[in-house]
Formats: sequence, structure tokens, C-alpha cells
Amino acid sequence: MGSLFAELARQAPTNARREVDMYLSEIPEFRTWETKPRGRAETMEYSVWLRRRTIELSPDNSELTDDDLRYIAAIGEIRAGAGMSSDSRQRVLQLHTTLMLRDIQEAAESLRGGQVEELMQVMTWFAPQGDRGIVAYRQGFITVLRRRLPYVEQVALLARSLLTGDPMAAELAAALDLKLPEFCAVAVIRVPDGPFGDRDLAIEIETLVKAHRVPVVWYPESGTRGGELIAVVPCADEAIRLPSAPGAVADLVGDFAEALGRPCAAGTATAPLDELPDALERARRISRSAPLGKPSRRLRPHTMADLFVELAVADVPFIDSWLHTVARRLEPGPDLVTTLDAYYRHDMNRGATAAALNVHPRTLDYRLRRVGELTGIDPGSAHGVRTLSAVVTRRLSGAWA
Repeated sequence: MGSLFAELARQAPTNARREVDMYLSEIPEFRTWETKPRGRAETMEYSVWLRRRTIELSPDNSELTDDDLRYIAAIGEIRAGAGMSSDSRQRVLQLHTTLMLRDIQEAAESLRGGQVEELMQVMTWFAPQGDRGIVAYRQGFITVLRRRLPYVEQVALLARSLLTGDPMAAELAAALDLKLPEFCAVAVIRVPDGPFGDRDLAIEIETLVKAHRVPVVWYPESGTRGGELIAVVPCADEAIRLPSAPGAVADLVGDFAEALGRPCAAGTATAPLDELPDALERARRISRSAPLGKPSRRLRPHTMADLFVELAVADVPFIDSWLHTVARRLEPGPDLVTTLDAYYRHDMNRGATAAALNVHPRTLDYRLRRVGELTGIDPGSAHGVRTLSAVVTRRLSGAWA
């Protein structure tokens, strides 16, 4: 055995202790060690073992054995069984990889060069075998989660994994018999205030998951009964280039809105599977700019193409403030915001707008004239369309509540 390997072997207990201390300081779940020292001892034993197996196998580039992988999986099972969260599991893997690489670097530096061949041996071994170990650890973790968590919670965990770029998503999807497509649409349904009790919401989400068989997760809003329902819906690659929402997204949004029984708003964005975290951010911003709609199957998810003006306005406070001022001028009129909303949704067609509002066309004309009198803007002009449509959407979104 070369001197680099000898140095790694000599430092293994010290390096393992450093790793254990790092877990204690950075990962809350490990703080139970303060009352359960056996857990700390087991983690220390595993950490030393993993370093020694690296030293034993890397000189000949030998693979981790099936027994090795079973042991690593068992550690994943133990930690999942102890209640470790998915986020903490990912943090553990990141810390472990970082510290193992630091061990190798420090050992090489302490020998002041001359160990290039041995350094290449251990690094050549580390990448593929490290990946195999991580897969085994995740599989052990998922084995316990499948026993402990109800189906809907497993689906929610898959959704969170996809939306955060967690590699565990592939194993979770396989365990749930759900195929991960190459392209997806992220739909965010915003509920400003809680729809009903937690139990009723859980039932509706379970029904939605079983009907659509897509990853869905509910994110409650702190301090309220509201929140966001987020779904990851498979779509074809051409859907990324279309301005409208995929049909499957519209169906899911309509089903949930109908079951919800309260006004809500929906936004959606499409992306390749590995870009879903960015798609979530876009869909979330779209949903927050979208107007709240009545709870029915006709509620449609908005896209960036629908709301690009409002999205831009939301990021420019002085423009948003000016639009808010225009909105206040409409307050003395009879249902002027509702009238303008219908007018623009029906492409300024007087007959269709009057029918939708259930008023006489002359009543509609009066209201539109009243808008012009109060704001100084003709609703049927290009300036009116640009300004007043943004005013209406911002008002109905609840942004100025």
C-alpha cells in the first residue's frame, strides 16, 4: 500500500469524527445524539468503515460488494426510520461527499507531492463507487418511506423532489410506478384563504392524485388557511413552444377548482425535467399575477403569454402604483371592474359582453362611457386596452388587497 493510502488510513478516525461533528452542527435531526449517544456511535462506526473500504478497494479499482451496498442501504433505512427528512438526507450526502474529497486532498498535500499515481487511483475509484453507494443509500431510505408514508404523501414527496432537483425523484417514481417524462408542465393553483378543513383538503388531493396520476403537493401559507397546490404534469416537447397550457393541466386545474369551492388562481410553465425548479418559480409568479376565478371546471391556468404585462408591472413598483391609482378612480362606478373584465375577455365584442354580464347593450355602453369619464381613458382605444386590461387583472388577482 502506498503512502497516500497509509496516510488516509491513519487519519480515518479523525476525519470520521470531523464528519460526525459536522452533521451535529448543520443537520437538526442529528441533535438527538445529545440524548441518544448510541446513534452518534453508530454514525461514527459507519463513517470510519466507509473510509476504510475506500482505502481497501481503490488501489485495485475494485467495486463495492453486494454486502457493502446492503450495509449502506441499511444505514439509509435506519435514518429514514428515525424520521430524517428528505432535505436532511440530501444534505448528509452533500456533506459526506465534500468531506471525503477534502480528506483525500489534505492527505495528498501533507505528503508534499509525489503521490500522483495513488491520487489518481483513489479519485478514479471514488466517482463511480460513490454514485453506487449514494443509490444504495437512497434506495434504503425510500424502502422505509414506502412503509411509513401513505400513498398521497409519497406522491407529495416525489413532487417536492422533482421541484428541487433531488436525484431521489427517479427512485421514488419507480417505486410509485410513475414514469418520469422528458418534459413537464408545473401548475401552481393559488388559494388565498383556506378552502376547508385539513381532512377535507387531504381527501380532495387524494382524489386528484388517483384520478390524474401525477405528482401533487400542497404547500400551506404560513399563518393562514390558504396555500398553493402544485402539480407536475407530463407534456409533449412541443407544448414548451405553445402559448397555451397543455390540456392535461387544464383538466387538473378545473377538477381541483371545482372541488375547492373557493376562488383561486392558476399559473403554469413548461420545461425539460431537469429545469423544473425554474419552471416552478415562473408558474408561481404567474399564479400570483393571475386573477382569482370562480371555483368551477372552467377555471383556466394562465401562462406567461397571458400575463407578461402584469408580470413585468409587478416588478416595477412605480408603474404598479400608477395602475392602482387608475383602479381607485373606477370605484365610484357600478361594477366597472367586472364590466371591463368581461369586455376584454370577450375581445371587446359588445353583444357577447352584454350577454355575459346579463345586461342590455345600452347599459354596457353607459358603463364604458363612465369608465372614460372617471379615468380619462377610452376602454376601446389601444391605450385603453393596454392600461385598463392590466388594471383589471392586477385588481382581480388580489395584489392590491
